[in-house]
Amino acid sequence: MATRPSTVKGTDGKPRCGWASADPLYEKYHDSEWGRPLKDDHALFELLTLEGCQAGLSWITVLRKRENYRKAYDGFDPKKIAKYTPAKLAKLLADPGIIRHRGKIEASVSNAKAYLAIVEREGSFSKFLWSFVGGKPIKRKPKSLKDVPAKSPESDAMSKALQKAGFKFVGSTICYAFMQASGMVDDHVVGCHRHRA
Repeated sequence: MATRPSTVKGTDGKPRCGWASADPLYEKYHDSEWGRPLKDDHALFELLTLEGCQAGLSWITVLRKRENYRKAYDGFDPKKIAKYTPAKLAKLLADPGIIRHRGKIEASVSNAKAYLAIVEREGSFSKFLWSFVGGKPIKRKPKSLKDVPAKSPESDAMSKALQKAGFKFVGSTICYAFMQASGMVDDHVVGCHRHRA
């Protein structure tokens, strides 16, 4: 199996991290979202839910379905998701616009309940999550994709805490991808045009 290059040139000629293929949707996501610090509770809940849906799949698959997810999941309103009935879950399982995986769909309900409990206890989901990186982004300088880990001590700790709180589909690898996406960890490789941004 061939290894991915550390950087790839996009449709606009700019070098990007090697995972961001020359797909306009992926390029926009890489440039405007991935690795930028995200501190909004609601946005973090949406991202963590989508990261869990990605398990076993490529991120571009989820990204292409994100707008469908927003419609199907009531704008990722955790109060609404926490009250989903078996009938609503059956409707989601039949929705071709999302990933129809029973475990992931059911996890969204338990995760919404766990999210609400954390917000009630901690006052902020963002504060709780960002505590695993000391409240500020970990700036790494990977020279290649080989230097980017699949997990870290911080993602291990986040995963354990989220599972203890009742979350599902939050293994350490998923948590690390979430930390990268939400800007808790900056893993833009050297050579990527966003590396120094």
